[in-house]
Amino acid sequence: MLANDAEHMERIAAAVHDLDGIEVINVSDRTFLMHLGGKIEVALKTPLKTRDDLSMAYTPGVARVSSAIAADPDKVWNLTIKQNTVAVVSDGTAVLGLGDIGPEGALPVMEGKAMLFKEFGGVDAFPICLATNEVGEIVATVKAIAPVFGGINLEDISAPRCFEIEDRLREELDIPVFHDDQHGTAVVTLAALHNAVALVGKRLEDLRVVVTGVGAAGVAVTKMLLAAGVPDVVGCDRESVVYAERPGLSPVKAEYAQITNPRGLRGSADDALAGADVFVGLSQPGAVTVSGIRSMADGAIVFAMANPTPEVLPEEIADVAAVIGTGRSDYPNQINNVLAFPGIFRGALDVRAADINERMKLAAAGAIAAVIRPDELGPDYVIPSVFNREVAPAVAEAVALAAEESGVARRRRGVPKPA
Repeated sequence: MLANDAEHMERIAAAVHDLDGIEVINVSDRTFLMHLGGKIEVALKTPLKTRDDLSMAYTPGVARVSSAIAADPDKVWNLTIKQNTVAVVSDGTAVLGLGDIGPEGALPVMEGKAMLFKEFGGVDAFPICLATNEVGEIVATVKAIAPVFGGINLEDISAPRCFEIEDRLREELDIPVFHDDQHGTAVVTLAALHNAVALVGKRLEDLRVVVTGVGAAGVAVTKMLLAAGVPDVVGCDRESVVYAERPGLSPVKAEYAQITNPRGLRGSADDALAGADVFVGLSQPGAVTVSGIRSMADGAIVFAMANPTPEVLPEEIADVAAVIGTGRSDYPNQINNVLAFPGIFRGALDVRAADINERMKLAAAGAIAAVIRPDELGPDYVIPSVFNREVAPAVAEAVALAAEESGVARRRRGVPKPA
């Protein structure tokens, strides 16, 4: 049975329930129907129709290929799926806005991530949802499966464990490890900011930025802004502004305090907003107020990215903010990670990068921003649409070049792959 929305579904169920002799077995909608049997599948790249095909794809012919790889392990990149395959790894502890819903609950999200990898980057991705929250077990498991994959995309793992997991895997693996909740968000935020500052006539080097939310995304966005040249970033959690002498800071926040808040501000997020040029919200509704936004400098840029409800609603600040972005598709300027990760991994895989470093992420942000021509910029258009097919190739090219220039590429762009 097909219903357009949950309310319609409930009305149908109630109506059928009132009919004598009819038992409601199940009521579904289009979203659930899309997920029946999962959203991805394995497909063959070569035909398997004859005895000859079988003898090459499997025994005895495959033994020659396996022996060649055993003699020269580097050949695994050219003779297996490794060259174009990414593992999407989650433990289900921070899924969307749902929180800790476990690996089974996380699986539809990771399947969706795999779809986006394929659709926008031509990257084969496979969901790996782990039945453990223990850092050491996650690291050991990912290391054990790494020979199959050309890259690891960590997803929806709660902070602060996500920091340690990523750091350890980056240290111990020779393939790119990328926590998208951190770095994908940071890349797209910086891309939007590049164009927003151009529109309002400011420079990154002169900005005062306030970030609410000092979790995985907030920390990564802050570090990316600092790397891009923003001199003054102030972070705020639910308690207050984060500053070096504040009692009870976690190790992550203590480290954060050392690299932020150069003027030593204290007080609330609203207090920090006075005279600020940019607000980046990665927290929850109500983290700042409309009056706080109104205290910002002229030409204020507001990226209120809490989902599904932004920290402050765009319609409440439309008369004061010069540029407004959110994480939602029903407002202009959606800051969406899909603009980043397919192209980033495409570029990294194309040059067999050993890492995705800061230079590659900065290059990705610049490439996303550059998809919009200067004459196209406007308050409602500082970031491309997620369906803009120019984005992923541009990002891939920029990332691959940055990988070469920073010394993490193990093959050059355009060099034919040996048989």
